Amino acid sequence: MKRNVDISVSTDPISDYQNIIEYAKQMQGIAEFLHCDIMNENFVPKNSYDYNLVKNINRNSLIMLDVHLMVNEPAEDIEKYIDAGANIITVHYEAFEDKEDLVDVIKLIKERDTLAGISLKPNTPFKDIRAYAFNCDVVLVMGVEPGKSGQSLIPDMIEKVREVHRFREENNLRFKIEFDGGVNVENAQKLVDAGCDILVSGSYVYNSKDRKKAVKELKGE
Repeated sequence: MKRNVDISVSTDPISDYQNIIEYAKQMQGIAEFLHCDIMNENFVPKNSYDYNLVKNINRNSLIMLDVHLMVNEPAEDIEKYIDAGANIITVHYEAFEDKEDLVDVIKLIKERDTLAGISLKPNTPFKDIRAYAFNCDVVLVMGVEPGKSGQSLIPDMIEKVREVHRFREENNLRFKIEFDGGVNVENAQKLVDAGCDILVSGSYVYNSKDRKKAVKELKGE
């Protein structure tokens, strides 16, 4: 049976604030989510936007907001992203020095009726986050090192998706598996077959002449 997959189009290739809002408007009804990449230089070698961007997108479009926080110790701003209109908030396992803070953040996100996600970098083994996955709505597998758009997918990460999927099946869990980094029409079906439910696309969709067609291709339609 063919598995359905949702597409979350990323803000990362876009440098201009207003262009992100226009892109969000264009992609509503085409992609399921806008993947809001929030970065600062204490976690990745790049600065981007904050909760004000999320708030403005939410005010000006109808697309669901998939917020990916690539920042260290994000706890103090979590409620600002929730109030801004995030539908999913994903934090990085590696961003927390004290893992009790990670537990508290996941709990807070869920208490505020927002979907809670945990992400791991390519070099972080899935076994490190298994205990947290039991309480998450999304597990986001990075296919590239976070912080730079347009990188090629690291092939071993498809096997990591299979590992996450097996864990989900064995424990009868319901979290979604999301994949971010290097997604294109050549590897999308492999990722879906491995267990992905949500594919993040930055450059592939954004740089396509026909973005609607590009999303359909990633879905295998």
